[in-house]
Amino acid sequence: MPNDTSSRPSLPRAGRTPARPRPAAPLAGPVPILTAAVLWGTTGTAGSFAPAGAPAAAVGAAGLTLGGLLLFLTAPGARALPRTCTVRERALLVLGALAAAGYPLTFYPAVARTGVAVATVVALGAAPVFAGLLGLLTGRSRPTVRWALATGVAVLGCAVLVLGPRLAGDRAPVDAAGVLLAGLAGLSYAGYALVGGRLIAGGHASGAVMGAMFAGAALLVLPVLLRESGPWLPTARGALVVLYLGAVTTFLCYRLFGYGLRHTGAQTATALTLVEPAVAAVLGVVVLGERLPAVSWCGLGVMAPGIVLLTLPVGVRGRRR
Repeated sequence: MPNDTSSRPSLPRAGRTPARPRPAAPLAGPVPILTAAVLWGTTGTAGSFAPAGAPAAAVGAAGLTLGGLLLFLTAPGARALPRTCTVRERALLVLGALAAAGYPLTFYPAVARTGVAVATVVALGAAPVFAGLLGLLTGRSRPTVRWALATGVAVLGCAVLVLGPRLAGDRAPVDAAGVLLAGLAGLSYAGYALVGGRLIAGGHASGAVMGAMFAGAALLVLPVLLRESGPWLPTARGALVVLYLGAVTTFLCYRLFGYGLRHTGAQTATALTLVEPAVAAVLGVVVLGERLPAVSWCGLGVMAPGIVLLTLPVGVRGRRR
């Protein structure tokens, strides 16, 4: 897969002549992924405007269902991909759909049990670690010292940022089951990022891969939506929240994320999305009137160098597929 942490080039499969990739701008991969992460950081604020009594899992499932449908209908080749790909690639699509569906079904319950701070730092902090381990175990890539250093700095800054209130003196107990669910959410996120990156590296269009994968995820979460939907969904506020979550934070963001995966490894991509909790924290202060202690702002300062190090190109050799 196109990965700045890989030391071995990918070999084309027998019987398929992959098209020669076009040269990409140095920041062609990181910038779309960072843009998606910034928009993902608005989901918590947007979800807070849902009508009272709307279950968090149902709101997330509704956004995924709408966004998955839009991705599937607008991406050329998404409908044909499951029929034209190999048996192994079809199995990867199924795994990717399961992982994409697993994220909202584990993350939102984790938030309900542990709160936004712990769930966010566990899920997003674990995702790049899981991505590196999965890439290493599958033999697709070998993390570099640069990736490990930058990811470690970003994870540390993310932890300090999100857990700042607890570090400042809030000693509320943490729910172990909620922490486990958040860890599973991080594993789910890393899983579908790796699957998407592998299929895109295999010569498939990023839009088709994301469209097929998230259409399957939408079908998987549809029963949850049907079971937990209520009178909040047809209201103007409920519809607007779901429309934003589906059209912007799912449809648009995963089109950007899929494009970014054409030029960026999944390990780096998942690490770059650590900017999401920073955006969420700032919006919480500016829009929702929340307060962050000084230690949280220090965490934001610690995280910034790691994000910059992951974003900047590593030179001609590092960008070569």
